[in-house]
Parts: sequence; structure tokens; C-alpha cells
Amino acid sequence: MLRDQFPILQRKVNGHPLVYLDNAATTQKPQVVLDAMNDYYSKSNANVHRAVHTLAGEATEGYESCRSKLKQRYNADRAILTSGTTEAINLVAHAWGRAKLQSGDVIVLTEMEHHSDIVPWQMLSEERGVELRYVPVSQDFTLDMEAFEHALDGAALVCVVHTSNVLGVRNPLEEIIEKSQAVGARVLIDAAQGLPHSTVDFQSFGADFMAFSAHKMCGPTGIGALLVTQSAFDEMEPFMGGGDMIETVTIEGSTYQTNEHKFEAGTPRIAEAVGWTAALEWMETFNLENEHSRLIEIASWVAEELRGLGMNVYGRHGEHDAAVVSFLHPTINSEDMAHLLDARGFAVRTGHHCAQPLLHRLGISGTVRASFYVYNTREEAEALVDELRGIVEKFA
Repeated sequence: MLRDQFPILQRKVNGHPLVYLDNAATTQKPQVVLDAMNDYYSKSNANVHRAVHTLAGEATEGYESCRSKLKQRYNADRAILTSGTTEAINLVAHAWGRAKLQSGDVIVLTEMEHHSDIVPWQMLSEERGVELRYVPVSQDFTLDMEAFEHALDGAALVCVVHTSNVLGVRNPLEEIIEKSQAVGARVLIDAAQGLPHSTVDFQSFGADFMAFSAHKMCGPTGIGALLVTQSAFDEMEPFMGGGDMIETVTIEGSTYQTNEHKFEAGTPRIAEAVGWTAALEWMETFNLENEHSRLIEIASWVAEELRGLGMNVYGRHGEHDAAVVSFLHPTINSEDMAHLLDARGFAVRTGHHCAQPLLHRLGISGTVRASFYVYNTREEAEALVDELRGIVEKFA
């Protein structure tokens, strides 16, 4: 059974079997990922790119295998390894934004964005006078595409989340990319929530940048990637200097690498890259699309059951959306509800989910969020609903 490969799922919390439903925040790791990282530290620990001894060669091969796997899996020209989605987006802001954008240039964002795809652009706007335009979210939890088209006038960059971490809504990315390209704008996709549930052909997709993290797809924390088209890559300038990103250094000046190392200064995340490769290979052992269909069916069922319990549910749970159920009870405090669930072994998320503009649009300050992944079962979903039914009966 797939879930048997996850050691943490065997533990108990407060005397009850763990039901882990905080996958939109981070996913659990299968044993093969833990073993790969342990083997690296136990047998091949060395720095990369710098020495000719055997361990250095093994470490370099392990690190670069991750890049190769990402390029192959997502059909990408360039894959820059970062600490995660946040650093990947900041990399675009620093390496492309500061090289290309000036006062009066326009960046189009949406109210659905994670803070990681808002704050870097606000900082750039304060520094350079770049104009930020935000596409509103409609009452049906989708982007106002008419407003999006108006916002595109004069845009240099469009930044949009693939799938909302609050609503689970998958945005109409193909339409967004096509219309953005028609006005000559580059496109950045925050795919942190999307790629764990689907595969993307980056070349065919048409975006210029795509950022995502390993830890949301059963890989380690502390590593992610930015996929970049060659034409956008050629426009980027380094912003962090140090070892490994240079070709030559003299007291008069320096020259830089021409490949992805140009943006990977210093000792990289070697063990994490080895672990991510193992996670990506592990994900190839099952049909991700079939799993997604199973999970969205579970999430849709949970959402309908919670509405029957008097909950307000935020999201639509369409076939291409993520298996995320954000909800609130009209009278039971969300933090209290999460504590009551935790007492019975259920791990859910509460708060604003680093998406305060979206919650402001919805007129709320936070939600309870249950998010499902490949190791979750229908039985766990039914147990969650039963537990929530008991809470409502006792406290509402």
C-alpha cells in the first residue's frame, strides 16, 4: 500500500492515529527520500563542482541529476535550483525585474496570490516606481477575466498563481498566458500548489518562468526550482555573488558562468537535491492524474458534507482544481476547531494561509483548511467529517 511507505503516517498523535491533512503546507516524505538523503550524507558527502576526488564527483552527479530530472520531467530549457518557491520568485524580481523594469512599467498580479508573489513586487515597486495592478477575485472564487484583460494594457510582466492554496481553484492559465503574450508581457507562474497534482510541459505551456517547491511533492524542505525559457534566461543578471557562479575573479572585476550556476552562488543544497530526485522518481511509480481525480472526488464530497453541517466552504472543487477544502463554522472559532481536531489526531491548517488580500476579498480573516494528497484515503475523509459533526453537535 502506498501509504505504508511513509514512516510518519504510522505514528499516533494524542493517542490517536495521525490523519495528516495539511498537505498544502507541506507533504510527508516516503522512505526512499529519507534513505537517499541519508545515503548521501553517509557515503558521498562532499562539495560539488570544485574537486576531482571520487566523493566530489558523486556529490556533483547527485546534485546535477536533480536538475536533469526536472528538465526532463517538465520539458524545460533551464532549471535553476533555489531554496523553494519564495526564493525562485524573488530571483525573478532581482535577476530579471531589476535588469528589465523601470519606473512606469506595469506588473499584473491577482488577489489570489500567495504573499511570496506579492511582497517581492511591492518591494520592487517601492524601489523602481513600477506600477502594480491586481486582478480581483469574483464571487464564484475565480479571477475576473474581463478585469484581467483591462489590466494587461502596457504590462511588462504578469504574475499568477497556478492553483490557489486557499480555494484550490486552478486558474485559466492557458488563456492568461496567451493574452499576456499577445501584449508582449513575460509570464511568471507560481506553481507551488499545482505541480504536486499535475504534470506540465513547460515548453508547450508558454510561460517564461515557473516556480515551485520540492516539499509540496514529497521531497525535502529547503529546495525548489525556477524553470526559465532560454530567451528570459538571457535577460537575467546575477544578484548574489560568490563561489561557483563565476568564471574568473580578479581585483579589477569578475566574469560569470553562462549556465544556471550563474544564479546558484555558494555551496548548494546537495542532500536536498538528492532527496528531490528520489521523490520525483518515486512519483513516476503511480499515475498522478488518476490520483488527482480520486482526491478531488474526496474533497468535493467533504465540501458537500461540511455544507450540510452548516459550514461556509470556500472553493468550487472542479475536476482540475486541487483537493483543498477551506471552511468556517458561523459560531465555532476556527482555532478552537483545529485544536479539537488535533486532540483526535487530525492535522489541519488555520489562519490566513499567507494570502491576506484574498481573505480580505472574501470578507474573512482566516479559514480551517483540510488538504489531501496521494497517501490520504476516503476513510480518513469520512473520519474527518464524523469528527466535525461531533464538534458541531457539541459546541454549536
